[in-house]
Amino acid sequence: MHPVGTQRKTVAPQSRAAPFAALLVANVALAFGAWFVRHADTGPVAAGLWRIALAAPVLAGLAVASGSRPTPLGGRLWWLLGLGGVAFAADLGCWHLGIRRTTLANATLFGNCATLIFPVYGFVAARTLPTRLQAIALGCAAVGAALLMGRSYQLDPRHLAGDLLCILAGLLYTIYFVLMARVRQTLAPVSALALSTVASVLPLLGFALALGEAIVPHLWWPLVSLALVSQVLGQGCMVYALGRLSPLVIGVALLVQPVVAAAIGWASYGERLGLADWIGAALVAAALVMIRGQEVAPDAPARHPEPA
Repeated sequence: MHPVGTQRKTVAPQSRAAPFAALLVANVALAFGAWFVRHADTGPVAAGLWRIALAAPVLAGLAVASGSRPTPLGGRLWWLLGLGGVAFAADLGCWHLGIRRTTLANATLFGNCATLIFPVYGFVAARTLPTRLQAIALGCAAVGAALLMGRSYQLDPRHLAGDLLCILAGLLYTIYFVLMARVRQTLAPVSALALSTVASVLPLLGFALALGEAIVPHLWWPLVSLALVSQVLGQGCMVYALGRLSPLVIGVALLVQPVVAAAIGWASYGERLGLADWIGAALVAAALVMIRGQEVAPDAPARHPEPA
């Protein structure tokens, strides 16, 4: 198994279309996560627990239906899956706590700080520098994010704890990306997500109990939606894309989430979109078009029997 970025190859445009489409679907689906958490009547970490617990049997069934069968895995792969599950559990716990302590705009902005960190990791791992076009794309993405979120961001001491929790969540999400990108070199996407999802259940349960949160819900639709939309569809498409697209593309595409979050705010809460929002969205779209044409993918996953 090669570390991410040590061997890279240009992928034909036909083979990039499906992963890129899946990446966009993933970010649209994941953008609804904060909205579902706000509607849950459990504690915020408990909402993350239900997201995982309800999604796990669905993902296991999809893995079996896709032809995955139990097979021995190496110790290194188990470590990557276990650490990935713990990192994702900690990410969800921190982000869900932050959502309740800051604005949705701040939570979306800081929770996606992997936008810049993950591409940097990709260049370091590949021991290369970004091309001029890639650097321009990153610059457009950064300016677009600042314009999109700048108008709604509020520098308020009351939001400091939530902001810091969401920043920590973004860092943990980056760690999860790195670990799962390595897992995807060996495992199929559904198998990788199913196993890492199961590995997240106990840590989230422990976090929720330690915080003394209400765990059993009275209102189920936000939690079922969180599981099916955010975990099965959103995270499933994201893990699929992680095995086939570069960290640069993954990172820039994360900015689709603030764009969708702004639309959700407009539709649900009457938050008007100003000129800066539209310019920011346009710059994010331009960045996606630029890096889409410059895509260099990691090694294709090995074709081995996959575990359920």
